[in-house]
Amino acid sequence: MAKRSLSQMDVAGKRVLVRVDFNIPIEQGIEVIASYDQRLRATLPTIRYLLDRDCRIILCSHLGRPAGQVVEELRLAPVGDRLSQLLGHPVKSLNDCIGTGIESEINSMAPGQVVLLENLRFHAGEEKNDPEFAAGLGRLADFFVMDAFAVAHRSHASTVGITTVLPSAMGLLVQREVELMGKALESPASPLAALMGGAKVSDKILVLENLLDKLDHLFVGGGMAVTFLNALGNETGASSIESDRLDFARDVLERAAQNDIAVHLPHDVVVASNFEANPAQTRTVPADQVPEGWYIMDVGEDSAAQYASELKECSTIIWNGPMGVFEMPRFSQATRVVANAIAGLPGTTTVVGGGSTAEAVEELGLMDQMTHVSTGGGASLEFLEGRELPGIAALPEA
Repeated sequence: MAKRSLSQMDVAGKRVLVRVDFNIPIEQGIEVIASYDQRLRATLPTIRYLLDRDCRIILCSHLGRPAGQVVEELRLAPVGDRLSQLLGHPVKSLNDCIGTGIESEINSMAPGQVVLLENLRFHAGEEKNDPEFAAGLGRLADFFVMDAFAVAHRSHASTVGITTVLPSAMGLLVQREVELMGKALESPASPLAALMGGAKVSDKILVLENLLDKLDHLFVGGGMAVTFLNALGNETGASSIESDRLDFARDVLERAAQNDIAVHLPHDVVVASNFEANPAQTRTVPADQVPEGWYIMDVGEDSAAQYASELKECSTIIWNGPMGVFEMPRFSQATRVVANAIAGLPGTTTVVGGGSTAEAVEELGLMDQMTHVSTGGGASLEFLEGRELPGIAALPEA
């Protein structure tokens, strides 16, 4: 069901509360915020839309897991400073998110002013979806805009409860997420490929269940490939195997064969003598000749090249999960190869799931060459699983 969009509300000159997701790795130090600001950049279109209409813009977000307590290291002011640089417009960071003092600050705002409320999770009522906390947020604004797709799978006060207090709609970011991922699931151009990686099969079971019968190609990498290779009877050394998912992997392979779905597993892999960034030894071996006690760390060069070649023939690509241990530079090559192969493909829709996949694409400087890179890790997985996201479901219909 189509949900109300921002363009369907008359917000000109009004106070607008916008739920954004500025949950970035600030614990690494404020100097690295600029390296991980995709989520800030992604919400700029909504903020600018509201600025163009002389709105009083009240941004709210969580940061980290303060568990209802004030944690000085998790204050949002440094994030607000970075947002101000990106926006080219002042952003005032407030010292709380509810209360009479904050209401007074909001009431004195001028048209076109932007404020950032303090970390929502400093209050226990946020994660409890407490009606009183939602009402406190509601007193700050005339309208609510949901522009935080990354937390749309959470039933919190600022994602669900607030929609019972204020007239609400999707922001431009959430609208784009829902429309592009929805189209990739419901009416994709063929051939449709799923490129699945990451550490575990269990993380992707429901995604595969939802997608498999629609696919023309399934490419498997990362830790997932270990379990699939083992399910075929290959020795996989000391690599972690999800023993309880072997039958599921075999079932996927069987169903794919019955439905003429091409499954691509690596025929060569990069292995290491130790599971660490700089192991004593590494080598590339056939996928069925992994030495005892060694670890599969990446898809091999030949397989990565083959994946890249096959992916270029697809019209829709849904990618979730790196091809290897991407955070260790020596084992990031296959992820780099497939990312560069699908970036900027003319006539191809490329939808990249959030989390580690989005981080890899951002690190490679390929964000703008993908059709869509989701800002949500868990939320994008649940969406691809076909599940209803509470923060979207709570919004009124168009």
